Amino acid sequence: MTIYTVTSRSISARWSRYVGAHSYRFSATSNAAMGQPAFVIFNNRFVLGTVSSLLPATLYNVKVEVLDGDGNVLAEAQTQQLTAPDVPLNINAYSKTSSSITVNWSAIPKATGYVLKAKAGSSIIQTIVNDSSGTLTGLQPYTLYTISVQSSNAGGNSQPSPPVETRTVLAAPVIHSFSPNFKTIMVNLEPVSQAVKYSFIIIRSDAVGNKIKKTITSTNVTFTDLDPGTWYTIKAHALDANGIPGDDKIKEQVTIPCSPNDIKIQEIHSGNLTVSWSASPLSDYYTTFVKRDDGLEVMCNTSLRSCYFQSECGFIYFISVFSYNKVGQSPPGNVLNYTTAPCCPMQVKDLYVSSDTIEVKWNPARGAEMYETKAQDVSSAVFCNDTSTICTLSGLKCNTIYNITIYSYSDIRGFNYSCQKKSITTGPCSPSILTITKVNPSTINVLWQQNNRDAMYKVFAFGKAGVRSCNSSGNSCEIANLPCGATFSVSAVATTPGGKSLPSYSLPVETAPCCPNSFSVTQITQSMTNVSWTAAIGAQSYTTLLESYKGQAKCHTGETHCLLGCITCSTYYTVSLSAISETGLMSMCNYQGYSSSGCCPSAVKLYRLGSNALRVYWHATAGSVNYIVNVTSDNGNFTCSPMSGYTYCDISEIYCGDIYTVIVSPVSIDGSMVMFCPMKMYSVSCSMNSGAMVIYRGKRSLFHNKA
Repeated sequence: MTIYTVTSRSISARWSRYVGAHSYRFSATSNAAMGQPAFVIFNNRFVLGTVSSLLPATLYNVKVEVLDGDGNVLAEAQTQQLTAPDVPLNINAYSKTSSSITVNWSAIPKATGYVLKAKAGSSIIQTIVNDSSGTLTGLQPYTLYTISVQSSNAGGNSQPSPPVETRTVLAAPVIHSFSPNFKTIMVNLEPVSQAVKYSFIIIRSDAVGNKIKKTITSTNVTFTDLDPGTWYTIKAHALDANGIPGDDKIKEQVTIPCSPNDIKIQEIHSGNLTVSWSASPLSDYYTTFVKRDDGLEVMCNTSLRSCYFQSECGFIYFISVFSYNKVGQSPPGNVLNYTTAPCCPMQVKDLYVSSDTIEVKWNPARGAEMYETKAQDVSSAVFCNDTSTICTLSGLKCNTIYNITIYSYSDIRGFNYSCQKKSITTGPCSPSILTITKVNPSTINVLWQQNNRDAMYKVFAFGKAGVRSCNSSGNSCEIANLPCGATFSVSAVATTPGGKSLPSYSLPVETAPCCPNSFSVTQITQSMTNVSWTAAIGAQSYTTLLESYKGQAKCHTGETHCLLGCITCSTYYTVSLSAISETGLMSMCNYQGYSSSGCCPSAVKLYRLGSNALRVYWHATAGSVNYIVNVTSDNGNFTCSPMSGYTYCDISEIYCGDIYTVIVSPVSIDGSMVMFCPMKMYSVSCSMNSGAMVIYRGKRSLFHNKA
């Protein structure tokens, strides 16, 4: 058996089912109370029972007996149980705060404690107390609660007391307050639900002076004519429609002291600001706030009348000073601003440097509205003023060191003359070529005026034939391998660490014409020769010379060939050609020597030898020459070559009555026959005797030529 529930007047228990039971008797007997025990009989289907009409706060012997059909006890179980105290009466409940209700009731004998409950809707708040009064907390403001009380002891809790309804008071308002000036405090309350009025009280926190009270429907109130720099206590609460006050809210608020006057700002040394002011009555110390226009803030606390701050260029500083005493700060006086000098440009770069121009660029300088760029050498200065961060300085001296300084400017502070200079050297001066001398037909020497420090010079020769160059750190150099027959423009450029100069003025250079690639001499007649050659690059005219110990033959022509007369046969000639340019430059070209052909023989005669043979006879010229004889007619061609030193040659198998053409020619070195010796015509008569002279007919007429 186990006890299930206990009240002031009843005890309930559970037991286990017993096999064979007809019924169960559940009884409670008090040892202290007189009279019969209270019991209840249950059939065998019940295992839970309650005995009532008991006395409160009384110890009972509780027993369960198992009965058969005749009422005999088959088994039993028992325990002792104390009933709960009596139900509390005379319940009185009221609310003093918005989150609590206090409850009073008549004390219950033998009660060891009490359970207080507050119910609002589905929300139940309870607490346990030992006395006949208690407070429920954690409640909602201005909410109607149903209040009940239960007494309790070791046996359990009594039934709830008759319910009582009580409403919590209004919540305390949230107070917002500030002192806009040293004589005023403004108070603003956040509205409280169900409030119809608000009560405000203000008094000096040190209790000096009178208390000021106001009850109004508005949530805003202003208290004036207060003492500056003084702490005040503000108390406020809301009232409902019945005039019941809600929770009080208390806040301390101070009135501000007077502001400092005669604030001055000085920048005695660059990078340091001094802020000073006149004394403010009733102030214990001062705070100076300095806010930069980029948002950076610094402050200084002092009991003196000045503060010192580090400053940077190009900023606007907004400065305010507050006076403080033990109760708070004053309103700011006039907010002053101070603009420092604009910063000097940083990262100055030379974008372009030439012999007479320097272009510089820099990063924008903080606080600068304009820039002045100055280029200074030992004797002069050039200026450039612009709002841009780029400047071109022109008209400068070449190969000169300039100190470049960029000054920033603002309308308020003027120029910042503390900016650093940067040295930049202009590009080298253009060289001046003095002379160009030909070292040989393909090499020239160029001499120039050396007018730069630490310069390297490069000389260029430009032409259709290409570009040639030479380098030197001195004042001359040689350009070699110039092709013949070419025209060049020669100029020089100087290079220094400062850059490259403009090219010098160009001077023309012409090389002598080229010699013809091929040259040939062809003998036209015994005394006339044709000379021809290929055109030579750069040549306008040519002079050809064939020269021997016997004399010379010469011609001057603009063509690529010419005829030379007065050539002596069987003579060796030296051959040369002069190629001449338009300006008169000449190239001497020597070629392989030329030997003129052997002389044609004289006194050529024809004799009859027998019936079918002829002898050709001639007079040989000086020198050892081989000859060849050609005899032609309508019936045949005949050739004979006598041995060296012979001056005749025999032809056989001829026909009488024919006319024969006879040519006796010297043989050239290459074995060919000279083609320009004269032809003679002869008529061979059939009646002629052997040894008779053949009749010479010439070309048109017959005449006799004696042997």
